[in-house]
Amino acid sequence: MVPAKRIGTGRLVYEAMMEGSRWYGNWSIQNSNFILQKRRKLLFALLIPLLIFAGMEMAGAVELPHIIGGKSAYAPSFASIEMFLVSLVIGLIAGLLTGCIGAGGGFVLTPALMSVGVKGIMAVGTDMFHIFAKAIMGTTLHRKMGNVSIALAGVFVIGSVAGATIGAMIQRGIYEANPAMSDAFISVVYVIILGFIGFFTMYDFLRSRKGDNAPDSGEVKAEMTKIARSVQSLKLPPYVTFDQNRVPGGRRLSIWPVIIAGLVIGLIAAIMGIGGGFVFFPTFVYILGVSTFTTVGTDIMQIIITAGYTSIGQYAVYGFVFYTLAMGLLLGSLLGIQIGAITTKVVPGTYIKGFFAVTVIGGFVNRLFAMPGALSKAGYLELTSGTKAVLDAMSFYIFFAIVGIFAIWVLYSFFTGLGRIRAGDIDVSAGGGH
Repeated sequence: MVPAKRIGTGRLVYEAMMEGSRWYGNWSIQNSNFILQKRRKLLFALLIPLLIFAGMEMAGAVELPHIIGGKSAYAPSFASIEMFLVSLVIGLIAGLLTGCIGAGGGFVLTPALMSVGVKGIMAVGTDMFHIFAKAIMGTTLHRKMGNVSIALAGVFVIGSVAGATIGAMIQRGIYEANPAMSDAFISVVYVIILGFIGFFTMYDFLRSRKGDNAPDSGEVKAEMTKIARSVQSLKLPPYVTFDQNRVPGGRRLSIWPVIIAGLVIGLIAAIMGIGGGFVFFPTFVYILGVSTFTTVGTDIMQIIITAGYTSIGQYAVYGFVFYTLAMGLLLGSLLGIQIGAITTKVVPGTYIKGFFAVTVIGGFVNRLFAMPGALSKAGYLELTSGTKAVLDAMSFYIFFAIVGIFAIWVLYSFFTGLGRIRAGDIDVSAGGGH
């Protein structure tokens, strides 16, 4: 039997991660609202560079300079209209997840791209580039990032840039040594993360269905924790001061824990191709003791810097960003977020949580079944061609059946609820149920 203490620790880690993921999801919803509803001309102006790169890829006739991604056959990529449409659908599904559950739907982007034949390292780089594009567009539009602590963000970015550099070097090193092993490595990381989140979320869903009145996940108190007080008491100069408008005189923290946190989060972001918000938020609030108000603004700033540096400086210049797919992911997610957020007004939240759990578990199953084939191609596992074909088919069809059913259900709920929305029976002025 697993000790009760370990179960409690796992629950705490899960709830902290989900709270961070929910913040990141809500930030994505707000970004989508600003990008689509404010200054549409600026939206198209900001999309022009992405459109140019995508056009070059589809044309296939223009050789890009080495410094902007012409290292290999990936850029210009073997792009086509079909590839763009597939990325649009994948972005739409991720957006529906984000809009519905109010949590980051980026967990499914890299597994989905890998399932349709994109190399793992390319999927990671493209996903990170799409995050950077969305972050910079949204921030440029509304110019409001909350209470940003420039000093805190600057110290954190020192660590996150170093971590992102190490993570991307690991990715590129594995890929250059053995491309198939690179796919297997990324799959292992996603199996661990998605399995942890997916099964905990499914447990919460089943518990809520049974009428258990225990506190729902995400309700972690934001008061100063014991570990945060210990970290802030460290006597390791130099120090950074923050939260001046929350606490008289502000709070003071040694820069070294902040740099270490940045190192770890940058490493995770570069390896998984995600913004890192699901780790950043709980780390700042529960380990470093930063107020949630300051954390929110500072996180937006660090996402722009970390994602921009990682996607361009560590992936794009080496030819590992697929611009056509990035454009499809961006446009699809913007649309999906809007539909998903409105859908929360017309369907019970319990069912949304259930679909989210099943979808995340679908991503877990997808990468789990894909691992043996990647290990076989890398020469670390012996599989017959028939076994590999069956596992690959299960990886693809199970995953897309799950996310496809989810997408159809959300779209059906959205369109059937349009009548009530137009009649004014449902208020969607807030953009969703968050």
